[in-house]
Order: sequence, then C-alpha cells, then structure tokens
Amino acid sequence: MTPEKLLSYKLPLFAGLKPADLDSIPLSVSEQHLVPWQTIIDQDDASYDLYFLLSGSLLAVFWTTQGREIVFSRFPIGSYFGELAAFDGVPRSLAVVAKTDATVLTMTRSSFLHLFNEVPLLRERITKNLVDRIRTLTERNMEMTTLSVEQRVRKYLLRLAIEEGKLSKGAVIENAPTHAEIAGSVGANREMVSRSISKLVKGGVIKSARQKIEILDPEALSHELA
Repeated sequence: MTPEKLLSYKLPLFAGLKPADLDSIPLSVSEQHLVPWQTIIDQDDASYDLYFLLSGSLLAVFWTTQGREIVFSRFPIGSYFGELAAFDGVPRSLAVVAKTDATVLTMTRSSFLHLFNEVPLLRERITKNLVDRIRTLTERNMEMTTLSVEQRVRKYLLRLAIEEGKLSKGAVIENAPTHAEIAGSVGANREMVSRSISKLVKGGVIKSARQKIEILDPEALSHELA
C-alpha cells in the first residue's frame, strides 16, 4: 500500500503526517471485511499483525480455563490493536471478534516495527497509548475490589457515555452493549447486571431498549462515583 493510500483513511495514529514521512517505510497493509461474530484474532494465536478498525464494532475477549468470557474492551472507529504481540512476538493474550459487520486494515509486524523505529511521532503516540492502557487497567482492578456490582455497572455506563460523547440528558447510546457484555466487562454475572440496569431504569436514570441506552439523568448516573 502506498503512503498516500494509508493516509487517506484518516486514522488518528497517522494524523499530521505527510506521504514523505512514510516514503522509506515498506508498507504491507491490506483491507479485510468481517461478518458478525467472525474471529479476527484467536486467544493464544501465534500471529503478530497490527489491525486498524475502519468500520463496525469489535470486542476483545478473554476466555478463562472454565470457559467464562471476560470482555476487555470495545474498539473506537480508527483505533488500532494487536501491537503487544507485534512488539514481543508472544502469542495473543486476548481474542478479538466482530460484533457487527466490520472492516479492518491489517498491517504486518515488519511494517509496524519499521514505523515505530523510524517515525518519532508515531513512536511517541504508541508509547503514550500503552501508558494510558496501563493506567486504565490499574483503575479497573481497583474498581473490582472497591466497588459494588451496581457501582461498577454505573461506572461502566458513565465511561461509555463519555467515550461516545453522550453524557447529557436525552442523549442515546446506539449499538449499546448487551447485559452479558457488560457483565464480562465489570466482573459480574448477567443476572446481577440486569438487576442493576433495572434499578437504574426504575430510578429514572436511564432508559434501556434493544441495543440502545438513553441517558435521562447524567448527574444521578455519576452520583458518588467521582
């Protein structure tokens, strides 16, 4: 793929770069289309490519030895994933599956490492992203040990609303996560999450419908979570 073509996708990682900045990099990049629930990366898979999400919705999932599903994250459009295996050559720690029809760019490990080593701006952005993720994981671990399930559900919804730019009265989060997905993310079972969601609905904090969550009272959603 040419530098011009790669930059035409307007990916945040490459914002502000010009084709000349990438001219010396051997870019091996291809576009891939996914159908719902297609696996793009298997847990423990010995593959080392980097991926960029162009459209659709993906989930990063960890499967325990008991078969329990723990949902780690949803990916924003334009984000990238898979860089840990690209860095260290260790098999994948998480599976990534398509929740909807989706399109991704696949970049080979060699191209990614050339970019990281030869383009200072990209190296700075990738390093900062890794630091941010460590902070997020630390915060999440603290939540698991200090917050109740109801508080964790509220914090999850609050974080989701902020990420989607929907933390305002009457704002609707489209393609909202299922109760099972929320349960996997907050370390609870689906029944406990359903009870917490029902309590928020009855309290007039949110309105819940199929794949939609409407924020009715942002202040109540964040109450005692600051």
